Amino acid sequence: MENSQLPNRDIVVIGASAGGVEALRGFFAALPADLDAAILVVLHIPADTPSQLDQVLANATPLPVVIAEDGQPIEHGRVYVASADRHLMVTPQGIRLSRGPKEVRARPSVDVLFRSAAAAFGSRVIGVVLSGALDDGTAGLWAIKDHQGATLVQIPSQAMHPSMPESAIAHVQVDFVGTVEALADKVRELVGTAAPVVAASALSLQRAMENDIAMQGNALKAGIMNLGKVSPYTCPDCHGVLMQIEEGTIVRFRCHTGHAFSLKTLMAEINDAIDQSLWATLRAVEERVMLLRQMEQLALHSGANDTAAQWRKQADDSEQRLQPLRDLVLDPGFFGHASKN
Repeated sequence: MENSQLPNRDIVVIGASAGGVEALRGFFAALPADLDAAILVVLHIPADTPSQLDQVLANATPLPVVIAEDGQPIEHGRVYVASADRHLMVTPQGIRLSRGPKEVRARPSVDVLFRSAAAAFGSRVIGVVLSGALDDGTAGLWAIKDHQGATLVQIPSQAMHPSMPESAIAHVQVDFVGTVEALADKVRELVGTAAPVVAASALSLQRAMENDIAMQGNALKAGIMNLGKVSPYTCPDCHGVLMQIEEGTIVRFRCHTGHAFSLKTLMAEINDAIDQSLWATLRAVEERVMLLRQMEQLALHSGANDTAAQWRKQADDSEQRLQPLRDLVLDPGFFGHASKN
């Protein structure tokens, strides 16, 4: 990368999810055209949907915007956007793309980009968290702060979905909170300023290990079992054991195949698993009722009235017992989504 030896802030990493397109559009519209920094962006997008974010941002900024490619050099004055179903990572040698394990239910993941930037460029990094659901970006922003990079967050009241900004503010000593326009102004002020010279973090080895997991997808070989203590939970994706990792007030989890979860995303995955299991049980009991009704009719047609009555009683009893389960499935309060009105 150009001027790689100069200890100036020149790497800007941005993460967003739900509501992020509008936030990103406003942010880039407010950036100067001659910003002397490289900008890398992760927005959560479905794995089967090609990203159009480069075109959206190109319409908002005169800065050249491209979909990031593996092995691409990082240059000042350019914007690199994550592609669908690939983690976007940075190294001193350039951009790396990986289909490594999902983190916080996402690939690309904001945490993966932020962590790799912190490990590669330390205090030169400026991290920006914008609108989004749940809490991707919090652990990554914590890593940037730990390397004395600059940490910026969209003001939650101005975010279409405030959860990501709220989580970042709750767990990281954020340097600046503001509107997307104010964030852009702050980035302009910070770019080119001297980056603090800091010693290697005590967690540098851990970050290198997690970067290796994201790139290689082999958590056991990377040393996952040394990252924390064994938790009582299992991975919702592969059912492997989850290691509990603690950083400041942040508690998160990784399994031995590499999937990573925050507390919120682990809860969301468990809720999804419960939801699927409840509906599957509901379907199975309904099929039992239908089969019992069919057996009742066949018994009636053959004149076996006593047998038909037995089948009818079992069907009626099953329907009665099924109702509490149906009520549970339909109750949003069970999953923490009850109306606050």
